[in-house]
Amino acid sequence: MTQIPAFRDVVGTHDIVFVTLDTLRFDVADTELAAGRTPNLAALLPGGRWEQRHTPATFTFPAHQAFFAGFLPTPADGGDHERLFAAEFPGHTEDLLGSGTWLFGEATVVEALAAAGYRTVCLGGVGFFNRQTALGSVLPDLFEESHWSEATGVADPDSFDHQLDALDSRLAVDDPRPRFVFVNVAALHQPNHFYLDGIASTPETRRPDTLESHAAALRYVDSRIPRLTRMLTAGPRPVFLIVCSDHGTAYGDDDRQGHRLAHECVWTVPYAHTVLPHLTSGAAA
Repeated sequence: MTQIPAFRDVVGTHDIVFVTLDTLRFDVADTELAAGRTPNLAALLPGGRWEQRHTPATFTFPAHQAFFAGFLPTPADGGDHERLFAAEFPGHTEDLLGSGTWLFGEATVVEALAAAGYRTVCLGGVGFFNRQTALGSVLPDLFEESHWSEATGVADPDSFDHQLDALDSRLAVDDPRPRFVFVNVAALHQPNHFYLDGIASTPETRRPDTLESHAAALRYVDSRIPRLTRMLTAGPRPVFLIVCSDHGTAYGDDDRQGHRLAHECVWTVPYAHTVLPHLTSGAAA
């Protein structure tokens, strides 16, 4: 297994990719992996398993604001962990900073990596990345370039395929700088019923979204992971990959529906980080 370096040593030597599987519940991710139904994600994860963590927020916007400032999901067991990166802040004296933590003066890791010479690319998914409103522009405006369309949004059953198409075209651009690529995968988010019944979401045809359709959406995403890793590892540098959910979502749990609420199924998320060797080193994608 490739040794995972300290993030401080990653900056400048690796491409960095951050993938959020929007609304993915830990219990669904863990169950699907244990049953062998997400083999491609399993192949990426250290030890072949998701790490159970707690998110800093219960919906997309504040979760990503926290992530980009360095507050990634924390271990569910409360154990010590060294933060990968962190914006400088007086309260850090009590935080879990270590010798491998990359500290930066900018407000977000996106801006800090740009200042360190990275090309920053955002592939948006849910509405907080659609740039159709002032609020929907806050997160994508952090990046040098951002890409969103109706085809990459929550209502398209092929949204992840369209995101990968967009990513493929962006990676084809001749640019020698290291890359920071962020992908917000919208497929897990409601509506997701069509991953079971194959019917696109319209007011006339929409079925209820369920835990089963949420899991089916995850299987769809998993089936496209080989294409993602092939694209990412074709560059001249190894890839430091962070993949996690920003929050879960309720499907009738204790009579709750959706997210933006305090419930264990919302605040408990899957998390992993690892390194993908680049293809020119002889490693397989």
